[in-house]
Amino acid sequence: MNKKVSIFSIIVISILSTSFSAAVQAASNDILTVYSTRKEHLIKPLFDAFTAKTGIKVKYLTGKGGALIERIKLEGKKTKADLFMTVDAGNLWYAASQNLFQPVSSEIIKNNIPEHLRDPEGLWSGLSVRARTIIYSTERVNPSELSTYQDLANKKWKGKLCLRTSKKVYTKSLVSSLIHHDGMEKTTDVVRGWVDNLAATPHAEDVHIMTSILAGQCDVGIVNSYYFGRLQAEDPNAPLKLFWANQNTTGTHVNVSGAGVTKHSKNPDDAIRLLEFLSSIEAQKIYVGLNKEYPATQKIKADNLIALWGDFNQDKMNLSFAGKNQADSVSLMQREGYK
Repeated sequence: MNKKVSIFSIIVISILSTSFSAAVQAASNDILTVYSTRKEHLIKPLFDAFTAKTGIKVKYLTGKGGALIERIKLEGKKTKADLFMTVDAGNLWYAASQNLFQPVSSEIIKNNIPEHLRDPEGLWSGLSVRARTIIYSTERVNPSELSTYQDLANKKWKGKLCLRTSKKVYTKSLVSSLIHHDGMEKTTDVVRGWVDNLAATPHAEDVHIMTSILAGQCDVGIVNSYYFGRLQAEDPNAPLKLFWANQNTTGTHVNVSGAGVTKHSKNPDDAIRLLEFLSSIEAQKIYVGLNKEYPATQKIKADNLIALWGDFNQDKMNLSFAGKNQADSVSLMQREGYK
């Protein structure tokens, strides 16, 4: 009798233990972990909105892109990251090349985000858009003089051009797009012309380019649109304006902030739900309001301030080429002395 009771007790304990483990697993699946290069104030409102909608909590770790990529690689199958978020398609491509993402096939994402802003194999998706275009002094430049990125290599801009350092991924991605459209030989001529026309050593930040133009050190430059949006919000009367480059050729170069589901996510289904939510109209409206960026979806309009800059034609090159051509762009700029 005691033996039967003992066996029965073992069975009950086993069932209870299994149920408890399942409950713990279910509870843990109600939390997602995101590694992000975007700062807290640019992601927390999005995650809060997702939690309010789904009940799924989001923990996040912010840091530098290279360090977070190396961390995910070192953690391997033990990584806590379900999603990796970063800026620039070149960085997303690099993370994908390091085998950090798993492919996602989602009709929701496909319907929300244009094809050229997504990885062809579904490894990552763009979630907000910034245009990298020409900025100029309204006091010293007539916009009729402006046309393309390539034209900034023209000798008429000698001593009038300010650029961001070649070490920045935004510069690498722009040059990568020129290589894609024009080939190495023509792009080499363009970069050589840019270097010849520089008014100063390339700047570390886009903000420095704008302040240099305002100070009269140079007349034109190339910046990400949201930097100008921030400046305009602080000083609406600053004598600067954006010019949409290459409107009669390839379109203005655009880039993205984006994300992908990690290869070893412990909760890929909910990670995909988060990625889908971030592509939704609700989340895209939050994105637009946070950082003067353009929505990645074409289903909503831009923020009131940036809408005043007017519509423009985007370069429809698939942004995976920003990464695929990156090594060539770096070699080219080094050869031509673009620091």
